[in-house]
Amino acid sequence: DSCGTNLNFEFISSGINAEYGGAGGGETREELVYRLAAEMLEKVPEDFIPHEVKARLQKYGIFQPMNIFLRQEIDRIQRVLTVVKSTLKDLQLAIDGTIIMSDALKDALDNIFDARVPSNWAKVSWESSTLGFWFTELLERDGQFKTWIFEARPHVFWLTGFFNPQGFLTAMRQEITRAHKGWALDTVQLFNEMTKMNKEDVNNSPTDGVYIYGLSLDGAGWDKRGMRLIEPSPKVLFCALPVVHMFAVNEMTKEQKAQKVYECPVYKKPKRTDLTYITNIRLKTNQSPDYWTLRGAALLADIK
Repeated sequence: DSCGTNLNFEFISSGINAEYGGAGGGETREELVYRLAAEMLEKVPEDFIPHEVKARLQKYGIFQPMNIFLRQEIDRIQRVLTVVKSTLKDLQLAIDGTIIMSDALKDALDNIFDARVPSNWAKVSWESSTLGFWFTELLERDGQFKTWIFEARPHVFWLTGFFNPQGFLTAMRQEITRAHKGWALDTVQLFNEMTKMNKEDVNNSPTDGVYIYGLSLDGAGWDKRGMRLIEPSPKVLFCALPVVHMFAVNEMTKEQKAQKVYECPVYKKPKRTDLTYITNIRLKTNQSPDYWTLRGAALLADIK
């Protein structure tokens, strides 16, 4: 079945509270948070060294739209890494009694104990229902940026891992516009084709545009063979979409215009608002597109 949804449950157990005050008194609240802080500090990624990043960007072409985008994203993930490390180190010092427990540290202690994201982390990052999901996402986002900057541009991108996914798609549009003589950015529009590939099947970049993965259908299913929308399977909340080829066209061909498609909105999170809206993706359908509009079918970059 193409609609498998794989969630990775990670090191911070949701039973964090059950651990506290267990048999024989167990660890105190402070001891537990101290231990979790130590575990997170061990796992939190290395900082991005500015001169190393700059040298790589110069090699790639510092003024290419995609590399400008990458630099902005790295600045933002580095801000998160800095805040996480300083909070965790200070929290250990405060629990030890070496420094005063400020309001921000007390907030961090309470949240980490409840397996929630400390407020000062949430401010500079992304929404997440649990600290475990959030921390896993930090490692995965960081991994995508480190691979891109220090190894090579990925063949397939995890759209969910960007702070500014719209900015990513705009940079891609600019890149394509520059590559085609006579194309102007204001007439070039985003376009997409579906593939049958999962991310593991992608060995090359497309000639134009990008491959993206990580989107899930909400309110519809996906027929992988026919590459079109179908009724969702009973009891399946979200259906994973295969890799999408995103590119841009100067104008649509007759065939492209004639395709029966549902312009499916893509949102960052299950909470669908103007703030979490990213773009539309064209999905083929046998039913009238209105059918899926009424069903509220949408794509989510993150289902947690």
